[in-house]
Amino acid sequence: MKQPAPLNDTILVALSRVVDDAQAPTREPSHSDIEFCISKCRMTLGDPKSQGQTVGKTKRVRAVLSWAIEHDFEAGREFVKQLVAMIRGCGGFRAESPNYVGEDAISSLREAMAAEGFVLASDGDLYPRVLDAIGGAELTTALEAYVRRAQRGAEDAALLAGTGKDLVEATAAHVLRELWGNENPPHDFPTLLGQAFTALGLRTPADKSVNRESAQDRLQKALYQAACAVNTLRNKEGTGHGRPWLPNVSAEEARYLVRVMGTVAELLLRTLKQKR
Repeated sequence: MKQPAPLNDTILVALSRVVDDAQAPTREPSHSDIEFCISKCRMTLGDPKSQGQTVGKTKRVRAVLSWAIEHDFEAGREFVKQLVAMIRGCGGFRAESPNYVGEDAISSLREAMAAEGFVLASDGDLYPRVLDAIGGAELTTALEAYVRRAQRGAEDAALLAGTGKDLVEATAAHVLRELWGNENPPHDFPTLLGQAFTALGLRTPADKSVNRESAQDRLQKALYQAACAVNTLRNKEGTGHGRPWLPNVSAEEARYLVRVMGTVAELLLRTLKQKR
């Protein structure tokens, strides 16, 4: 999996359960294996063992990920990716393996990953859900997962896995399919977004201002303009390789841009739900 794995409190708990070896003390990955992942991700400062504490694997992984959420979120995401891959390599997802972690633990982790738009396959392979293959309510749920990641400033939420679209573009197209049955939405982003706003009853700058225009209307127009500006700053070449922004966009600006995308996409999805 090229994308970093997702990380939140639910995944923290679920992944900690996966390494719980209270009923099978010799089950791999070992403490040494976990320490290798910790070192590789440069998270030693969050490791209880580095502080002289003696803890089990569950508490160790929980402590490391708790530290990462607060101090180095990207390192934590990489650790999740590395640890899942290591568990897979040890046979943790194979029922016939002596290192099998159990269906209950796997199901909990699978559900936690699914809520963030990722698929945990039966063999332990972890990958982003390909949105082009789903639709309807399932696509709404998947887009909501990307919205949550975008609102945290996760840059990989800017472009959707398995598509050439950005988050707002994919959400706008979804709105038009759901409300107007349009399977061939416009390729021009301002037109696409404008039609989605119109389908939802939201205001755009094309709507003439009236006396005493409401603050809500002005906000909707501003969000439309903000989304168009963000789309202009998107790197349309080489989708899937490198940063999804033009070279003049700084890393700090990119986080703001992703959050704007999350806000606009959330507006579209919430309004869509209200119309159903």
